[in-house]
Amino acid sequence: MNDNKLMNRAADNIRILAASMVEKANSGHPGGAMGGADFANVLFSEFLVYDPENPTWEGRDRFFLDPGHMSPMLYSVLALSGKFTIEELKEFRQWGSPTPGHPERDIMRGIENTSGPLGQGHTFAVGAAIAAKFMKARFEEVTPQTIYAYISDGGIQEEISQGAGRIAGTLGLDNLIMFYDSNDIQLSTETKDVSLEDTAKKYEAWGWKVITINGNDPDAIRAALTEAKAETERPTLIIGHTVMGKGARKADGSSYEACCATHGAPLGGDAYVNTIKNLGGDPTNPFVIFPEVAELYAKRREELKAIVAEKYAIKAAWAKANPEKAAKLEAFFSNKLPDIDWNAIEQKANSATRAASATVLGVLATQVENMIVASADLSNSDKTDGFLKKTHAFKKGDFTGAFFQAGVAELTMACCCIGMALHGGVIPACGTFFVFSDYMKPAVRMAALMEVPVKFIWTHDAFRVGEDGPTHEPVEQEAQIRLMEKLKNHKGHNSMLVLRPADAEETTVAWKLALENMSTPTALILSRQNITNLPAGTPYQQAAQGAYIVAGSDENPDIVLVASGSEVATLVAGSELLHKDGIKVRVVSVPSEGLFRNQTPEYQESIIPASAKVFGLTAGLPVTLQGLVGPCGKVWGLESFGFSAPYKVLDEKLGFTAENVYKQVKAML
Repeated sequence: MNDNKLMNRAADNIRILAASMVEKANSGHPGGAMGGADFANVLFSEFLVYDPENPTWEGRDRFFLDPGHMSPMLYSVLALSGKFTIEELKEFRQWGSPTPGHPERDIMRGIENTSGPLGQGHTFAVGAAIAAKFMKARFEEVTPQTIYAYISDGGIQEEISQGAGRIAGTLGLDNLIMFYDSNDIQLSTETKDVSLEDTAKKYEAWGWKVITINGNDPDAIRAALTEAKAETERPTLIIGHTVMGKGARKADGSSYEACCATHGAPLGGDAYVNTIKNLGGDPTNPFVIFPEVAELYAKRREELKAIVAEKYAIKAAWAKANPEKAAKLEAFFSNKLPDIDWNAIEQKANSATRAASATVLGVLATQVENMIVASADLSNSDKTDGFLKKTHAFKKGDFTGAFFQAGVAELTMACCCIGMALHGGVIPACGTFFVFSDYMKPAVRMAALMEVPVKFIWTHDAFRVGEDGPTHEPVEQEAQIRLMEKLKNHKGHNSMLVLRPADAEETTVAWKLALENMSTPTALILSRQNITNLPAGTPYQQAAQGAYIVAGSDENPDIVLVASGSEVATLVAGSELLHKDGIKVRVVSVPSEGLFRNQTPEYQESIIPASAKVFGLTAGLPVTLQGLVGPCGKVWGLESFGFSAPYKVLDEKLGFTAENVYKQVKAML
């Protein structure tokens, strides 16, 4: 145990660095970072277990920061740990800096998650804790890690916290410890003006252990963490009552603590100078790690080396006694997939693509041992039950299965799956209705930003949901999700892979592409209704190029017909009517425009020639296909919300028939 005088000095060092980063950038949030410095210091200097030499070690503890605006606190404590230089702290929020306004995932720097939208970060931690439980059920001797989360008042208020709290409590995630920085101050008001709930009782009702402490007292923090580590049945919430802007002083020397003004703006001028002096720093040279604090963290590095060496020795002995398990653990964390005979998967002809997906999932459940599939209370409808039938759902005390029943909580489910992917070692997928992707967009965006390979399974892909009515009929959703294929990530790649297969056979290929995509999230958009198979001889493997010519198409066509999903079969039926009039037709299936645009110009020209007349058919907004048909082409789509009726009636009423394809093309020609 370290001397508390030294611990307070280290926490003040974090406060000085955090306030100075914001001051120099003239942008940021100093107050919360200053209030939370004590917890960060105790956690990183005494409790968090990781390998300073090997940051990717799979057995490490993981720390998930929810309030990204408190990045100055994290960067500062990581600087004490040797992960950032003083010069890098000085470049806070500047172009090209490794210390941006919200921390971006960088395992080598000790940052486990990109934290921005409040509520998501601690939900990632819940997912990571689930993944850790999954791993412990299979490799108990070498995966004893603890997942730590840090949440603020804003994260507690975000609705997603209910889903995260409910799930963690229900599953008894005793490997999850969350610190709630309760400082009573928000950006524009005091918390009492917006919330009067009893947070402790709320979490206790969800099945959490709750410990309430003075969050600026190292002894209290240390005791709470020790007690939480000893808990074997429940996740633990440590409610730390902290002081916003702890140590801050105004220009006149009076206290600047517990003020909204310190939350989201630099302290400024004499207030900044007085604050740094009050904390024992030099305002003319504030970017300093005090010698005694450097010694504290150097000592911790040596302790960690000894701790990790012992764990590596245990792992080595275990691996020698369990070579097959050891090989499997290595394969899981290296994202190595087993050999799957995709050609051996037999699909029922003319079936719904959700049913075809279930067939594939049944195979993956038995062959991909580290795959976890989730559903938002729809497994028998989104057909993720194809996976569930070959395994069983997680329950408190039993993580030997591989299915996560999330309940009706699409955003929470998505964030938990992202957390599983961030933890590593598992391949997460989650399913729900496509219209509910609206609930998931914030998570989809974060998955794309962090480049994590979550598989999003969205069924009931169009107005053909029918009698469910407009609320359940996706129209604009495909256009929104396909924007993610156009948006580039920081590596310059499509930020997401979006696949809407045309029939059962193309669904198998789509799943192959999804499973093998380990660099971005993937969306699989699937039909509720049955779809007629494309003509025999269709080169389904070319779906990997994003677009390809369907069998039975003509050479030198008069018209190119373009679609994805079930509309491709409608184009095939329409082409048969056009053939009777002597019109030469090419039908093109485009499961992924993003993949197609990544192909060479020559390939793109060979599929959809620039000089061709092009007709597109989409059950979504016409803009979904506009980029493919071009300015001289025409798209038949749906420009309004859907309607309630049996899907075949809707096809007739809305013009999604072979006869209307014939009519529209004849008008173009």
